[in-house]
Amino acid sequence: MPAPATPAPVVLPSAEKAAPTAQNEAPAQPAPAQPSAPAPTPNQAQGQPAPVQPAPSAPASPAPSATTLPTLIPTPGDPTGVEEVVLPAKPAAIITGTSNWEDAFSNLKGVFGKIEGALKAAGIAPAGKPITVFAQTDDKGFRYEAMIPIAQAPEGKTELTPEVKLGKTPEGKALRFVHKDAYDEIDGTYETITAYLDAKDITAKDAFIEEYVSDMTEPSDTNLEINIYVQPKE
Repeated sequence: MPAPATPAPVVLPSAEKAAPTAQNEAPAQPAPAQPSAPAPTPNQAQGQPAPVQPAPSAPASPAPSATTLPTLIPTPGDPTGVEEVVLPAKPAAIITGTSNWEDAFSNLKGVFGKIEGALKAAGIAPAGKPITVFAQTDDKGFRYEAMIPIAQAPEGKTELTPEVKLGKTPEGKALRFVHKDAYDEIDGTYETITAYLDAKDITAKDAFIEEYVSDMTEPSDTNLEINIYVQPKE
């Protein structure tokens, strides 16, 4: 989250059998009985072919896992570098709100749950990773747009519920940074970003974009991966 910061970036064993001798010859084994031919079915008795059994139907394909959803930029990000990318505008379900910094992770996680619920009720599958656009920030908290990309918005609709609106993800040129650590440690990544922008004399738009590549579990999860997009002013 872009907290304000001054520039800086078995087998069981069988019993033994006695070998047969002249005095104790093994008894002759009876010849196995020949199996009798099966009785003809009614259709065969009447000279009709036996009915063909239908082939078993193929199992339904499983629903795509959330972890397989694509990111805005298909190629993986590099935690050790900065990449220039172009963000595509994708249809999305969006909730706008505010939060303080202390509860940012839990609040955003809850909001994404609401969006997923609205999408499920509408029969729409997510088509991308959850995204947060931090529109305004100050010392106390921030205003956000939390969104989940979808393949296509329902025709003629501008919202799914009074709270969940329909819109688009941010588009245009951007710099991609990668945070791969606990969310509790994300301030350090933003300090690195600020230092990079200052060193390159880049003026960025006020909004920072976070794309959650891995599932949001706990803010202390050190396996969390987030793409952070910064859009320069043109």
